[in-house]
This record gives sequence, C-alpha cells and structure tokens, in this order.
Amino acid sequence: MAESPASPLPFFRIILRRLMLQAVIPLVAVLLAGMCASASGKKGGEEFPVPPPPFTSGIFPCSSCHEGMEVNTQKRDLGEHTHITLRHAPEALPWCFGCHDAKNRDKLHLVNGDLIDFTESYRLCGQCHGTNYRDWKAGIHGKRIGYFAGGRRTYFLCVNCHNPHDPKFKPLKPEPPPFRPLDKQNGP
Repeated sequence: MAESPASPLPFFRIILRRLMLQAVIPLVAVLLAGMCASASGKKGGEEFPVPPPPFTSGIFPCSSCHEGMEVNTQKRDLGEHTHITLRHAPEALPWCFGCHDAKNRDKLHLVNGDLIDFTESYRLCGQCHGTNYRDWKAGIHGKRIGYFAGGRRTYFLCVNCHNPHDPKFKPLKPEPPPFRPLDKQNGP
C-alpha cells in the first residue's frame, strides 16, 4: 500500500531516527562500557590507561624553565611560547592559568582547585565538554585501542586529536577517491 504525500508516517520516521541517534545509541554504549568495566574488575570503570601527552620536544617539565619565576597573570604576548595562540573559549579561559596551575607549572588544575597530571587532562576537558567526556569514557568519542573486556586497552587523550589551545579542527583537503581496477577514469 502506497503512502499518501500528506501521510504523517515519514515525519515520525525522522523523529524516531533522531531519537535513536541522540538517546538510544549513546545509552547502549554507556551500558556496554559499564558492563565491560565491571567485567574487567575495575572499580566503577574509572581507570583510563592513556599514553603520555604529545608534548612538543623540550617543553616538559614546565618547571625546568618556570621554577622560581614570578607568576604574572596579565594577558600578554609570550616571548618563549610563540607557537601558542589561545583560541579556546576566550571568554571563559582568558589566560593560561584557566587550566595550568600558577604555582606548580607541571600540573593542571580543575575548577575546584584539585591539581591533576597532564595524563589526566581528560578530567579537565570534561568539566566544560561533559557530553564529549561521557562519550569518550564510553568509547564513542575519540580513539581507543585494545580490548573491550578482559584485556589491555588504551584511551587516547583529548590532546592527541585536539590542540588544547586552539581545539577546533582546521579544514582538511579531501583525499582523492579510491582507485578501483575496473574504473579506468579514476586510474593513477
């Protein structure tokens, strides 16, 4: 039986599809992540093995240069860090010390003042980017390698994909379409 153009059925299909994408799929992923975490014996599933942050060579530990340096909270051009331009929520994070700790430069700080290592930077990012943090923990957002349950896995940090000072992805040039042997037009 054909649907009439005025039928509400296509509209309901669109709504159902959106509900699936926005609610059901993330819920299933979170439930699966919880099952995997409990199967691996981790308390609350809150252990996230991560690789070291991708620091530029020679800049960490920060205290090697900043030790004993007076803290200057004024926004200014940085003489040494010329490759850093802060374009990350300039209204909320107007300066370096929105994330970096002023007293212990080898640490980051959370909104509540707790100090964390750079290997836990996902907790800092998660304070503002809660839905991405939830999805990252569940394995939906970001990159994770290894096993879902019963084996070793590695979660990549936010900074492995996003520049923490300018996190918006830059436009990418698309790759050419794949070559198919039967497609002479697309050949090398």
